[in-house]
Amino acid sequence: MEANEVSEFANQMKESGESGGESLKSISLGISILAVLVAMVTVLGHRTHTEAVLMQSRAGDQWNEYQAKKIRMDNLAVTLDLLAMEPTVNATATEAKRKEYEAHIEKWKEDLSEEQAKAREFEAEVTRAEAKASHYDLGEALLQIAVVLCSITLFTRKRAYFLLGLSLGVGGIIVAMSGLLVH
Repeated sequence: MEANEVSEFANQMKESGESGGESLKSISLGISILAVLVAMVTVLGHRTHTEAVLMQSRAGDQWNEYQAKKIRMDNLAVTLDLLAMEPTVNATATEAKRKEYEAHIEKWKEDLSEEQAKAREFEAEVTRAEAKASHYDLGEALLQIAVVLCSITLFTRKRAYFLLGLSLGVGGIIVAMSGLLVH
């Protein structure tokens, strides 16, 4: 709406018997506050979705590291089996190499459990971020519907739309804020 349209609309509201400018101001203020809240919740939702994507990437990287160590460990285990079956010229050197390989395998077994725990931790973070994002998304949707309902008040001049919009707005805020409680 342009400035002259707003003033014409305000005049029409005064002529229609409503409380005029004050009613228009309170409705406009309510819509403006709801619009700011929509923007804030939208940003929270986008940041939380980004966090979930980053954590999912980290979990994937961690699982890749786990798989790489597991493959190395399995390859070394096969090499140990082959060493045991092959005839040897120098039994002392072969035994030293076998012990070295067994030490590597033991170390990698410990590393594997750590890598797996880290990957599962990242996956838990992804789950938490997605749960938070769902709260923010629903809160955002309710706030957007609230803005629309309050805007309908400007055209219909029926306060019921404004009150319903404010009620949905409060619900949207509560749902969005409950995302902060997700742990």
